Amino acid sequence: MVFKYAITLSSFRNIETIEETLERLVNYGYDAVEMYGEPDRLDIRTIRDTLSSFNIAVCGITGMWGTSGNNEANKRKLISCNQSVLKHSKEYVRRCVKLCHELGGKELNLCLFADDHLLAFDRNHIVLPDINKKRIIQNVLLPILYDLTRFAKDYNIMLLLEPLNRYSTPYCTTAKEAVAIAKQVNHSNFGILLDTFHMNIEEDSLEKAIFTSANLLGHTHFADNNRKMPGYAHVDFELVLKSLHHIKYNGYICFEPILNTYTLTSTKKGLNFIKSLV
Repeated sequence: MVFKYAITLSSFRNIETIEETLERLVNYGYDAVEMYGEPDRLDIRTIRDTLSSFNIAVCGITGMWGTSGNNEANKRKLISCNQSVLKHSKEYVRRCVKLCHELGGKELNLCLFADDHLLAFDRNHIVLPDINKKRIIQNVLLPILYDLTRFAKDYNIMLLLEPLNRYSTPYCTTAKEAVAIAKQVNHSNFGILLDTFHMNIEEDSLEKAIFTSANLLGHTHFADNNRKMPGYAHVDFELVLKSLHHIKYNGYICFEPILNTYTLTSTKKGLNFIKSLV
């Protein structure tokens, strides 16, 4: 099986210019990039022209949720008792959908961050009771997902629910939980994104998580257990790749490492490592 390879541009922010990053990625052999989801901070026309000049595609948008980079991201919560927060978060998703469409991308990830008081029970990482999860998901989350999915459908964009580890949210931490929510949404353009960094913390079996998600898996994020590029720690990527092959996965393998000035070349070594396993 031939995989397509992408990487999140959010990993390179504040390290080098986008032109330097794109030149690097083209030389390393990447097929596409995932644009960071900050519509209000991007000159879309300039970005589109820059991407075109390097002849590299955009596979989708990385939603900037929770603590992913700025104070504005902290206000993006799809689970909240505050209607103004929900309105703000829904509008953020809509703007990202439009951005994705304008850049030629096909997918946007959704992450389930919540109000602080809704996380209080889970502060010491005690498992939130299923009955509490189901009540909040049913009453607060699902109506929002129905609405956003219909909106994204008009732009031919897939919304993909990404399970995060327990240190980010208790509301969707495993492939099984994501599948349960996706089946309730029950729409052709709503699916799942699996991230190996989060899977390493939460899943009993990486293989089983991928098999569980098979019919809904639209995108993957690859990072090792220390959030570096694959091959720099101990996640079993050979098993991950075999499992993706088994379910006939045809989406992108998109890398999402934490980088700094000294680790930029790891994006080449990590890509080559995965290609060697394939």
